[in-house]
Amino acid sequence: MNPDRDLIVAVDVGGTRMSAGLMTLRGDLIDRAVALVDDSQGDHELFASLVGIVGDMLARADEHHQMTPIAVGVGCVGPAEPGLVSVSPTSIGAWRDFPLRDRLVEATGLPVHGEVDATCLAMAEGWLGAAQGRSNFLAVVVSSSISGGVVLDGQVVEGASGKAGNIGHLVVEPNGRRCSCGSRGCLDAEASGRAIEVITGRPPTEPSYEIMQRTGDLVGRAVSSVCNLLDLDLVVVGGAVALGFGATFFNSAQAAVDRHSRVDYARGARITPARLGDRGPLVGAGAVGMRGVRRASRPSPVDPVAG
Repeated sequence: MNPDRDLIVAVDVGGTRMSAGLMTLRGDLIDRAVALVDDSQGDHELFASLVGIVGDMLARADEHHQMTPIAVGVGCVGPAEPGLVSVSPTSIGAWRDFPLRDRLVEATGLPVHGEVDATCLAMAEGWLGAAQGRSNFLAVVVSSSISGGVVLDGQVVEGASGKAGNIGHLVVEPNGRRCSCGSRGCLDAEASGRAIEVITGRPPTEPSYEIMQRTGDLVGRAVSSVCNLLDLDLVVVGGAVALGFGATFFNSAQAAVDRHSRVDYARGARITPARLGDRGPLVGAGAVGMRGVRRASRPSPVDPVAG
């Protein structure tokens, strides 16, 4: 890989919008484009919208930046199969078992490497953000849905089926609301953007003070359990809901962690906002693309968080 010539095409598929960008191998985003997720579109129409902005980035890489895309890195809201072989986002009704990776390979002619959004957040924040230099931390996305990514000893934990870190299905309200997984009281069913809209009748962009506090408290309960289990002292939280709720959310979440992480090794665990802001999802997707290129050229069981 040539840092002065090569680019990663970074793609982020969220519940309400899709983004594409061009990232240098040093982590700089030099271009980007956005398309809104239209719930009235079918699966092929939605994918065509995505291909439109990805195609714009490919054209600009050559014509405007005179640099060479070498791979596509993708982050997508879950659920998804490992590598985004297929995706079934709960917040995107048009895609059910949609073969996102192979369709992007066909559309771009480039290798495509993908992960769920929380893994991308973990890689971005561990590389250039709030967890830079840290070998052990938890990353959480609180948006239309809630997901997590765990980094232990500098490595993203994948699990037996590649879905480790799914904090959205920790139970925080016993006998609470029915979750899409079939259980009750899962964090995703109680504190995600979709859940907030159902509970309040208003979009999460119009929250009451009580909802912002409650959301933070529930997320804090969940992450304290993970800190207690895995001996973690740092949690990086991103996503439109958490960052949109701001200090009210983070103060409430930290108070919950302080109450529930009482064992010696987890006492003092800290929740902090994702530092990269709206660049994070694309930087994380780009980091996934870089990791994929390096694994393909030098297969190894060990990869740094950012590549």
